Amino acid sequence: MATKILYFTVNGRPEKAEFPVGCPAEDVKDLFRSAAEAGPHDILKLYNPKGNIINISPSLEPNGPNAFYKLEVVAADRNSETLGAGLAGALGFDLSSMEKRLQGLEKRILIEACETPAVVHEMKKQVDSFQEKLESVEHLSWLGLFKDLSEGTHKPSPFYHKRTLHKTRKECEHVREKFLQMSSLQVSEEVRQYLKTPTFDNWQWEDAEIMVLLQVMYTDLDFIAAFNIEPEVLQQFLFEVYRRYNNIPFHNFKHCFCVTQMMYGLIWLTDLKSKMDSVDLLIMLTCAVCHDLDHTGYNNAYQINARTELALRYNDISPLENHHCAVAFEILEKTESNIFRNLSTDQYKRIREGIIKCILATDMTRHNEILNKFKCILPAFDFTNKEHKDVLMMILIKVSDISNEARPMEVAEPWLDCLLQEFYNQSDKEKLEGLPVTPFMDRDKVTKPSSQTGFIRFVLLPLFIELANLFPCLEQHIIDPVRKALDYYTEMEKALEREKQIRAQSDNAAKSKEAVGPPGSAEPEALRADAQ
Repeated sequence: MATKILYFTVNGRPEKAEFPVGCPAEDVKDLFRSAAEAGPHDILKLYNPKGNIINISPSLEPNGPNAFYKLEVVAADRNSETLGAGLAGALGFDLSSMEKRLQGLEKRILIEACETPAVVHEMKKQVDSFQEKLESVEHLSWLGLFKDLSEGTHKPSPFYHKRTLHKTRKECEHVREKFLQMSSLQVSEEVRQYLKTPTFDNWQWEDAEIMVLLQVMYTDLDFIAAFNIEPEVLQQFLFEVYRRYNNIPFHNFKHCFCVTQMMYGLIWLTDLKSKMDSVDLLIMLTCAVCHDLDHTGYNNAYQINARTELALRYNDISPLENHHCAVAFEILEKTESNIFRNLSTDQYKRIREGIIKCILATDMTRHNEILNKFKCILPAFDFTNKEHKDVLMMILIKVSDISNEARPMEVAEPWLDCLLQEFYNQSDKEKLEGLPVTPFMDRDKVTKPSSQTGFIRFVLLPLFIELANLFPCLEQHIIDPVRKALDYYTEMEKALEREKQIRAQSDNAAKSKEAVGPPGSAEPEALRADAQ
């Protein structure tokens, strides 16, 4: 049986892993979990030699001993002992030594027999069953023996063809259970710092892990202590938010996280903690979390032209953004998920007003109005002026909302694929329903590069440059990457145009050849004419 060999380090310690080609993904993850001596709910991440996070899966490329992968436990339960350390003394034997012996024996069986014997599979099933029983006994749960046997999580996919619009109860409960199991984990300092940068790669994190990271943001900005937010209430709020984002290509829960993470990064990069009070920061982070709740994948133009329930309810005035606000406060009306429940009436009123103002600012039809207002106050910007701060908060949510091109290309480009899929879905629906087709969404007219060059040049850069005029430190973090993205898509557009011209020339040559006909075909025609 063919096997793969991977070389990696754990805490600087070199390790070597070998597994059969085509083995289940969970077996590979368990192998790395065992090497890291990690608990069943700890979060592991694997880094390639370039330092980028990569998926732990059977498709990992084999490497050599001179190009190590790096394995890290990025979030772990610091309060629990490892199984071997906790039981060795009590039971009178070295469990870790025994575990290594068993792994060695299993490897020998695989090599000599070329497959795992049925008896070993049966033993594994019995052990798994025993572990489940142990975990179900509350006073034994500290053993950390439970192995999650549920279905593997979905790989990040830009397309959602086979998924229902709304998340199923089973899907939600599975993620909720994983999140609650992980919610007490201590996230490593390295990841906490990485979370503050625009280069963060969302694609390598599952939904339950993303909820842990959102919890970290609220904690590290001191919101938990400052606003007396109970951990279980924050967890329920984040779960309700996750539940109310739909299974659509772009405006989904991962987009919610990306916008929130960019807002979080901007708060740290610009040192807003020293310039604005905690209530303003809480408004900005929470509005980022809630800004696209229950988006169905069809924009305001469609809602209005199709006379949808939302358009009728909100009189064609920012129907989507008004709906996102309404759903946010629907969640916050429930006591168990109201993270503002311990605030004074005045604080709550201020926060509600701020969140509504910021979410409504994400309607792109108001883009020029808000940007021009910011330009007017910029020369004499005053952080003690409430009107100035309100406009800045609207600019920050707008920047965060359309910030994908400020990220590394390997993170940003898949998001563009997702966005185009959602655009094309809408234009297809508009054509079927006989509605006006939104030009920049028409799959027959729009290409990947053409969708970006104009948007970056006339929307992104002018907006980002004005923000950098107030915070010059942002030049390298968000403007330089966007300029590189513009160059990238401009070159791609030129290449597509050249390819189009070559194809047109080739088609014209073929048509000319058909019109002339094969060699000698003109002679009989001439002879017939002479004969007549």
